[in-house]
Amino acid sequence: MSDKKRSFSIANIRDIIPGLLVSVAVGFASILLSNFIPKVGAATISIFLGMLVGNLFLNQKVFHKGYKFSETDLLSYSIVLLGGTLSISTLMELGWRGILFIILQMAITIVAALYIGKKLGFGQNFRFMMASGNAVCGSSAIAATAPVIDADDKDKGIAITIVNVTGIFLMFILPLLSKFLYNHEVMNTSAMIGGTLQSVGQVVASGAMVSEEVKDLATIFKIVRVIFLVVVVFIFGHLKHKHNEEIIEEEIDDVKKGKVRIPWYVIGFFITCALFSLHIIPNGLSHVFKELSNKFEIIALAAIGLKVNIKDLIKQGKAVSLYGLFIGCAQVISVIILIFLLL
Repeated sequence: MSDKKRSFSIANIRDIIPGLLVSVAVGFASILLSNFIPKVGAATISIFLGMLVGNLFLNQKVFHKGYKFSETDLLSYSIVLLGGTLSISTLMELGWRGILFIILQMAITIVAALYIGKKLGFGQNFRFMMASGNAVCGSSAIAATAPVIDADDKDKGIAITIVNVTGIFLMFILPLLSKFLYNHEVMNTSAMIGGTLQSVGQVVASGAMVSEEVKDLATIFKIVRVIFLVVVVFIFGHLKHKHNEEIIEEEIDDVKKGKVRIPWYVIGFFITCALFSLHIIPNGLSHVFKELSNKFEIIALAAIGLKVNIKDLIKQGKAVSLYGLFIGCAQVISVIILIFLLL
């Protein structure tokens, strides 16, 4: 390794450490607090505690890279480890109805986002990013869609913010709604949470507010949505450039070359799931995976809370806020109807 690469890696680690340490501290504080209020749970406490301390005195720039690492990387490791605790038979619980439910829910979300955005007067690029972010996997989907449709950074930043804001509100609303509608029945509640929420972290957090079983099954619903990322990005690229054959050919080449790819943690999840199903991962090791997965998850959720800037949420314009609100309402209405018809 060259000196330049080595120094870059050391600098990266130094940038990550402050925010990572804060996330770990908030996460373990949440675990301790959950012993006194077990009905709330460490996952829920970590989100709220993170929001509290983050907005009071721990939202400085020095912590941001560590928060991002904790939210994205640790949560990705948590999902891969989760695969080592689930068998293929558990995944098959979704069945063809579950897969159809996900496809229809994504399609409705995309159509609703494009239609509502057009009625509110937003440009095509912004509507495409809002559609992909809400339908697939939040910030990751927006980041994958933006270069394909030639979106500018300002639109990208606003889209990421409003999609995450919508997800944060729904993250707390859906457990309450599923309690009222389904009395927290595992399949229906998991479908509602995993089929609606914008990011993987929000799905994990919302599911954990209900139960361990709902959290795990909701994550599976979400992972299936993420698998369709490549398809959604390709479709939006095609719609954006449908009159330009050369650009369409470039998009096809990008998909073939793997420039638009399924996130690594989804592949890792299925690999560890297959290993557990084949009994290559023994039950004892699977238990260790489960414990580590839970700890990583709680730290990641603490980081999500720490990153929520309440002042930024308030600053969002009326039209953009209405856009997020209307999409969220459309998602909730469609998920209720689809659960009634299919599950």
